[in-house]
Amino acid sequence: MARSDINPVTDTTDESLERAISSATLLFVDDETNILSSLRRLFRPLGYKILVAPGGKEGLEIMENSAVDLIISDMRMPEMDGATFLARVAERWPETVRILLTGYADMESTIAAINVGKIYKYISKPWDENDIKLSVRHALEQRFLEQERKRLRALTERQNRELQAFNANLEEKVQQRTQELRQTMGLLETAHKSLKSNYVSSIKVFSSIIELREGASTGHAQRVADLARTLALKVGMDSETALQVLFAGLLHNIGKVGLPDTLINKPFNELAKEDREQVAKHPVIGEGLLMGLDNLQVAARLIRSQHEYYDGSGYPDRLSQDAIPLGARIIALANDYDEMLQGTFSRKTYTQSGAKHYLLKNRGKRYDPELMDLFLDMLKTSELPTPKEVIRLVKSNGLAVGMVLAHDLIAQDKVLLLSKGHVLDDSLIQRVQDLERALDEDLDIYIIEQRGL
Repeated sequence: MARSDINPVTDTTDESLERAISSATLLFVDDETNILSSLRRLFRPLGYKILVAPGGKEGLEIMENSAVDLIISDMRMPEMDGATFLARVAERWPETVRILLTGYADMESTIAAINVGKIYKYISKPWDENDIKLSVRHALEQRFLEQERKRLRALTERQNRELQAFNANLEEKVQQRTQELRQTMGLLETAHKSLKSNYVSSIKVFSSIIELREGASTGHAQRVADLARTLALKVGMDSETALQVLFAGLLHNIGKVGLPDTLINKPFNELAKEDREQVAKHPVIGEGLLMGLDNLQVAARLIRSQHEYYDGSGYPDRLSQDAIPLGARIIALANDYDEMLQGTFSRKTYTQSGAKHYLLKNRGKRYDPELMDLFLDMLKTSELPTPKEVIRLVKSNGLAVGMVLAHDLIAQDKVLLLSKGHVLDDSLIQRVQDLERALDEDLDIYIIEQRGL
């Protein structure tokens, strides 16, 4: 009969692996009762469940009705030898670990058994007790770790299918924006050669597309990212680590892409219990969506932990204090502050003063107290008028090679085309003008005319 995974390991800690090994089921197959008795006597004190069979036929019958993790079979048996028996096991129950007991005279047939039965190891008789016990333990460790790897892969595939189902049922307004996105993607594909050398710009574009799904105010992710990166540098992070904080800020809401429109921007504390449970999954989904991107694994971990609270009352893992990644604690401050100012944190829209008061009220509860003090100090500095550039609004027919964008270039009030700081060349200017004609829209393009002292 078909068998599902046996003794699944829910994590790869030493404790969980030890539990899985100690609860394993072993099957000993030998036509000599004294051998079976010796094996049973050797392994039973270790906590394993022991099954025995006098031959291959009886061993297969046990396999039909019991979940077995590891088999030790003698080579020489009447009717069905060990090689044949283990080959049948390999064909029908490939995940069961197979070990062959063999004498010196059976070496040639043992080699054949290794090839046909795909055995894990052969052990010569008479065996050394410590050696055979250690061999069984190592075999079970390998089996359960491989099983866990397959479980995680299956989980990822299932989550991907669920996300595909979510995408298939997106609201009508997403369908209405499909054409706009196609036109925007056409510009992005044309500009791919230049964007390829600017990884940050590519992620900003992706972040803009996520905001289309959310229906949030344009620039929320960018503001969160900028605030978070500035604070990261202020606390002494190196530039590469701070860049991962920037990426996590830009993509912090990627896990919400599959949520219904009724939930996507509603304040978390105002949700019903079942809705709150659904929304609370978005950090984990966000981490999963970035699983295959090696360069974003640090950012993915920060996205998972962005809603952990300093006192341990957050989600999804109930982490507290320094167990929460530093970048995630930073993003929590930046995100909550911007949401309060935009009116998406709760029903009320906060002033800057009100938002700061809320942060102070939750010092040491939701937020890292030392980080929060630095964040408030940083906000005071950023609010001072420090103009360093002269910015001018131009239309596309007034663009010239070498001009630098002073602000992100936005189309249709939502779609990020080019990010702040991009240097224009002939090709980009032409593509911007072509897109204006296609969208029938005059874009507001802000350029840096000159740098201040």
